[in-house]
Amino acid sequence: RMPKHLLKLTRMPQSHKFQALFILISLFLSLAYLTLYWRITEDSYGCGQLNSLPVEFSCAHYVPFSLLSASRPPPSRGNVFFVETSERTNPGYVFSCSVESAARTHPGSRVVVLMKGLAKEKPSLPKHWVFSLLSCFPNVEIQPLDLPELFSGTPLAKWYLWPLRRWEPHFLPILSDACRIVLMWKFGGIYLDTDFIVLKNLQNLTNALGIQGEDELNGAFLSFEPKHEFMELCMKDFVKNYNSWIWGSQGPQLLTRVFKKWCSIRTIQSMSCKGVRALAPQAVYPIPWQDWRKLFEALSALELHKLLKNTYAVHIWNKMSHRTRLEIPSQALLAQLYSQFCPATYAKMKQD
Repeated sequence: RMPKHLLKLTRMPQSHKFQALFILISLFLSLAYLTLYWRITEDSYGCGQLNSLPVEFSCAHYVPFSLLSASRPPPSRGNVFFVETSERTNPGYVFSCSVESAARTHPGSRVVVLMKGLAKEKPSLPKHWVFSLLSCFPNVEIQPLDLPELFSGTPLAKWYLWPLRRWEPHFLPILSDACRIVLMWKFGGIYLDTDFIVLKNLQNLTNALGIQGEDELNGAFLSFEPKHEFMELCMKDFVKNYNSWIWGSQGPQLLTRVFKKWCSIRTIQSMSCKGVRALAPQAVYPIPWQDWRKLFEALSALELHKLLKNTYAVHIWNKMSHRTRLEIPSQALLAQLYSQFCPATYAKMKQD
């Protein structure tokens, strides 16, 4: 039988039929346009992050021979960890540059990227240009992030298993805060957020974290020996003083209050205390988060050298900067960092 709404349409006057048909066609075309628009928008979001690598892409052209010729990285002084706690498996330029720059500056280390969106049952990586590019580096390993396994045997195991945890505000950044301190305690090595550009080898910065600004530490960079007491205190504080409602309470604020207790001080300053170093902002946070727009300002080579003279890595504050258009090529500070420290990613950016 003919559906009722179509049966009513056949009984309409001729003029009304044309009007109804016109409305239906208009609605169909509008829906088709919106569908096409959102697909294009999704594909272009992140400046071409879903495009595939060009056929002529050559690892040998962009990756140092010393890395390409190694079947496996030499014995490591410690892993370099990156963590993606969302389900996302289509990373963009910033992610790619972070991992590439770490791989280049740490040829003797395993650069381990842990991603929650990767299923343990599927050994192959998604077809995406970032994974193709990073596969050029034999010291880069991209693995699933098994959270129950990671937190097992730590004070955070019970915290993570609470069934309503994922409905809390700021759950993903808090989960990231939890992962980094557990990784440092269990395995040691270096942890970096996926919006760092690494300029120098970080292995000599042992048992260290950086000052991001006045009287506050930040955990976007951490470097610790395994089972270090400071990281153990951070895990205990995470559970004891847990607050999901305040942004940063489980991250910068946690590290700051633990360090103050560790050193019996009231104000954070560049110092070494009981074997743990608080690095001056210039080391890993040369651009304060309040001044993130400076990343997009033109800078001469002399100014760039002066700015980064005592800098190991640059945090680019992607939370604030990710929607700002970066001209490629240009003399903008961020463009110069891309070109020098992650040239393969930079080549992909220029292509796109």
